[in-house]
Amino acid sequence: MNSVLALLALVVLLLMVANVSALAAAQPKQFRAGAATSNITPPLGISVNGNFAEHKAAYIHDELNARCLVLDDGATKLAIAVCDNTLIPRDVHDTAKELACKATGIPVGSILISATHSHSCGSVASVFGSDADEDYKKFLAARIADGIRRAHNNLAPARIGWAVGSLPGQVFNRRWRMKPGVQLPNPFDGFDQAKMNPGVGNPDLVEPMGPTDPGVSVVSVQSPDGRPVALLANYSLHYVGGVGPKHISADYYGYFCDRIQELLKADRQDPPFVALMSNGTSGDIYNINFRGPARKFQPYEKMREVAHDVAAEAVRAAQGIQYHDWVPLGALRKELTLGIRKPSAAEVERAKGILAKAKGRELKGADEVFARETVEISKWPAEDRLVMQAFRIGDLAIAQTPCEVFAEIGLEIKKRSPFKPTFTVELANGYSGYLPTPGQHELGGYETWRARSSYLEADASPKVIAAVMELLEGLRK
Repeated sequence: MNSVLALLALVVLLLMVANVSALAAAQPKQFRAGAATSNITPPLGISVNGNFAEHKAAYIHDELNARCLVLDDGATKLAIAVCDNTLIPRDVHDTAKELACKATGIPVGSILISATHSHSCGSVASVFGSDADEDYKKFLAARIADGIRRAHNNLAPARIGWAVGSLPGQVFNRRWRMKPGVQLPNPFDGFDQAKMNPGVGNPDLVEPMGPTDPGVSVVSVQSPDGRPVALLANYSLHYVGGVGPKHISADYYGYFCDRIQELLKADRQDPPFVALMSNGTSGDIYNINFRGPARKFQPYEKMREVAHDVAAEAVRAAQGIQYHDWVPLGALRKELTLGIRKPSAAEVERAKGILAKAKGRELKGADEVFARETVEISKWPAEDRLVMQAFRIGDLAIAQTPCEVFAEIGLEIKKRSPFKPTFTVELANGYSGYLPTPGQHELGGYETWRARSSYLEADASPKVIAAVMELLEGLRK
């Protein structure tokens, strides 16, 4: 009798488990999203990077922010933080990710942090005339982590979709071939074949040395009833500039986010709507039409114009989005070891001689500035390790590199990616200087000049592309 009762109990238990499993399988998968901003405005008096000469911030024109978005498919969470800063070194990224991971449980490899590359922000890295502010570095890491944590706290049922627009009229390649006979001296006692920012209407212009990427990629998140939650955009434009003297500003990225909120009528929501504008691959792209005609702008006038044009195109593209109640998410990460272009002993001695003549005064001109850079790079190790990362959001992919990447590289990644569409985010998860192609290295020009702003081996870009393709193929499996 006991064995019969035990058998019946087992049968009942198995039926209950089967019913629970069937009920769970019948439940629809739920997609969630949350967004938030975190103020990262530095104190007045901080060095403002992005230029050869150092200057100290005396005014805050508009607040800087880390704009954050967290996505959750029920099994995987992704976090994206786009920060108003010129460039953020890897140690700040690593600290912010560790803090965010500890607070939310989102793995470090599933957190994307990038800098917009506005040239009017506080320094957290030593580049040219500005030194890193150690106190601001700690503050920045904590505030980025806070923003991710707040976005995570706002997770709620959502739907998501994406689209790609096009805005060719605001992006121009800034590297030019000049007429035969025009000499282009560089600070290493040699001559280049490419000229950066040659001047509007220069009669010696022949042709730009590379393409542009006009794509405006958009990821839109809404509540189930259609309320805007967040909109992430991506455009391959270096920055715009044109700020007031000694001003802190988020550049056109901040204006874009404000304009998107206005166009979507998403002001004063609870929780607040969040717009994010990430930088694509714009290492050789600027906002100046060097063919002309020349135009004069008041401070902030041009960046507002650009922001409104990009926002209008982003909203136009978003109008055609088909939203999904659920999509799979994925993230893969790897470290890539690349060589550093070290100067020869003779080059170091030449640089020391130039610096000796300038001793006791502020460095002037490219020769002196890059002599200092030559001496600095000579002290570096022979290799650097870059964080390469890729996200999957349904059929969309986001490729991430820690460099200022040339547009032709981004276009190749988009073309070869198994995900359609794909967009790229540069200055992500660290800072490793410019990433020209080997062919562009042969042409020379500012973006190839060996310095803290451009130090990777000349054959770096094919290796970066191969690493990105490996990650994207891995996400497809």
